[in-house]
Amino acid sequence: MIEDKAKDLGRLIGQSAEYKAVKATAEALNGDATAVQALQAIEQLREQAQGMIERGERPTPEMEQQLDRLLQAVQGNMAYQRAIAAQENFDKLMLQVNSWISEGIRAGAQSSIVLLG
Repeated sequence: MIEDKAKDLGRLIGQSAEYKAVKATAEALNGDATAVQALQAIEQLREQAQGMIERGERPTPEMEQQLDRLLQAVQGNMAYQRAIAAQENFDKLMLQVNSWISEGIRAGAQSSIVLLG
């Protein structure tokens, strides 16, 4: 019974406007070559900086400046902005779903009535 209800909930979430927006904006972002290149460069810089920190070194000022430039470029990209907004809306939906599940758990734990099916 729980598995079926969970699958139903997953199906409903997958059909939600918020989920559809996340999928569509992620696809649009992945199709934006400029944004993808900037995001890949940011990730490479982040990995380099992390490696330096793990070796006890400090990232260079040039690395920090390059990262700032890349972040500004990405944050100004409309496809990126739409993807971030869609993800935030989906995250809000999931927080609400988790809250509803918690309410249901509390109510179920206090109830002496056992529901089957």
